[in-house]
Amino acid sequence: MTTSHWLVKSEPNAYSYGDLQRDGKTVWDGVRNNAAALHLKAMRDGDEVLFYHSQEGLAVVGIAKVIRTAFPDKSDPAGRFVAVELAPVRALKRPVTLSEMKAEPALAEMAMLRQSRLSVSPVSPDQWRTILKMADS
Repeated sequence: MTTSHWLVKSEPNAYSYGDLQRDGKTVWDGVRNNAAALHLKAMRDGDEVLFYHSQEGLAVVGIAKVIRTAFPDKSDPAGRFVAVELAPVRALKRPVTLSEMKAEPALAEMAMLRQSRLSVSPVSPDQWRTILKMADS
């Protein structure tokens, strides 16, 4: 079975990669966009996740992994949406900024750059390798 790759966005003043490292794991909940929720449902144990700081920082700063697949999101009283659980893997040696990603031709088709409002999006293996190379990780 192959590992899929994803990108999740979080405002660092709400929940940062440093918070995830401190906590050791977190429930990724509160996603209410239908497309992003479908991506959460598609995540599998062991899938790798780029952690992106939005609003402030605007950069991929770390890698996490899925440690629990989709389950009912307790913050959704209607019971329509799901959450996953993530654990930290490592911080990137160097954050990869949004402007760097936009300037990189190999990332032109990246879902996050085409649908910037999505808080959870897929990342192709080639895009994953490109971002890690840019981060010197």
